Amino acid sequence: MLIRSVSGVRGLTADEVTPRLARAYGRAFAGLYPGEIAVGWDSRAGGEDLVAAVAAGISDAGGRPLEIGIAPTPTVGIAVRRHSLAGGVVVTASHNPEEYNGLKFFSSRGVFLEGHEVERLFETVDGRVGRPVEEGDAVGADGAVGGGAGRLDSAVDEHIALVLASDVIDTAAVASAGPRVVVDAVNGAGSVILPELLRRMGCDVVELNTDVSGGFPRGAEPIPSHLGGLCAAVVDESADVGLACDPDADRLAIVDETGRAVGEEYTLSIATRVVLEKKPGPIVANASTSRMMDDLALEFGVPLHRTPIGEINVVAKMMEVGAVAGGEGNGGVIFPDVHPGRDSATAAALIVAGMAASPAGTPSGLVDAFTRYSSVKSKVRLGGITREAIVEAMRAAFPDGELDRTDGAKIAWPDRWIHARMSGTEPVVRVISEAASEGDAQKLVETAVSAVTRAAEGA
Repeated sequence: MLIRSVSGVRGLTADEVTPRLARAYGRAFAGLYPGEIAVGWDSRAGGEDLVAAVAAGISDAGGRPLEIGIAPTPTVGIAVRRHSLAGGVVVTASHNPEEYNGLKFFSSRGVFLEGHEVERLFETVDGRVGRPVEEGDAVGADGAVGGGAGRLDSAVDEHIALVLASDVIDTAAVASAGPRVVVDAVNGAGSVILPELLRRMGCDVVELNTDVSGGFPRGAEPIPSHLGGLCAAVVDESADVGLACDPDADRLAIVDETGRAVGEEYTLSIATRVVLEKKPGPIVANASTSRMMDDLALEFGVPLHRTPIGEINVVAKMMEVGAVAGGEGNGGVIFPDVHPGRDSATAAALIVAGMAASPAGTPSGLVDAFTRYSSVKSKVRLGGITREAIVEAMRAAFPDGELDRTDGAKIAWPDRWIHARMSGTEPVVRVISEAASEGDAQKLVETAVSAVTRAAEGA
């Protein structure tokens, strides 16, 4: 099932996200945003063929593809902004498993297309996707395309330079501390930026899963259950911290000095604290992000704004309110001084800078600065359920809580919350809870999953 949302397009590489589909999207996108368009990818199998197809589609519409090669999604956005390009396309399925692929789209502003812009793109594609590709349109076996395709080989270096130029990130303090860091890039796009950035900051870097030709050696999402190898490596290497990203390197997770995966919710909260300590101001998070962000807002006396899930929703609100930091609780840190989008490289720099500035000097010390909440995340594959049915099922299951319909159904009490919503990247319902204890959080998830499952069965 091809998934289309504000996060772009995702599906199975074998029969859904095909070169023909990618060419149609490239053609439609270039028709809407004429000019030079950056194209990058995250290293997953089949990506090169899709890059060639997207580039061919851009050329079909009279545009000029500017190929970046394997690069993090935020790197492509930065390239669009720095070089005043018409837009950007990233061939990636982000945190989805390796058998998936997809397309993400940047406007000329260097941020993802907003909802109405995405709908316009989809409408354009729907009018042409069935058009037979003419024989003369065929993408060559070598991936060559017409229309004067170009390359931009400086994009990763420019990204690194922007991170290092931030006055919030104290690179001198990091270099003085010289932390030993294990980097697990799941053999994806983070491989080309995280080790180099951290070395330039003065870290002693140990590389784990940074071979972009090697396939994904673990689950794509940087969640604790996928980070056993990194946890072991941190202990074996006597490292100060472990850092892991997803294939397109827009999310980051932390393993502390004891080899414990602390959970990706802490990435945003720790990074936001580092920013607020030097640059107080409004912060933004999506509806499923931990209440640690509420605690930070109270501690620093700044407003916190909540948005629907989806990076562009967070970015749009950040721009509206002039936020100094924000993001999503899946490890997606947004620091506008570098780039108005989720960025694991910026997150990594903020984490090691926070360690250098902390009296404890350890990631566990950074974690301990927060009130500890327990979060449980689940997803259930359901067919036929509607967003309204999810809301009604949750309302009936939790009648004593406060209902927030910003995105799906979030039910909150003073000491806990539960959130259920349709995923924009997979054909599943995502269920996330947070409570004072793991047992309480697990009970909330079990009740919610049971409720939405019954609703789906009755659809």
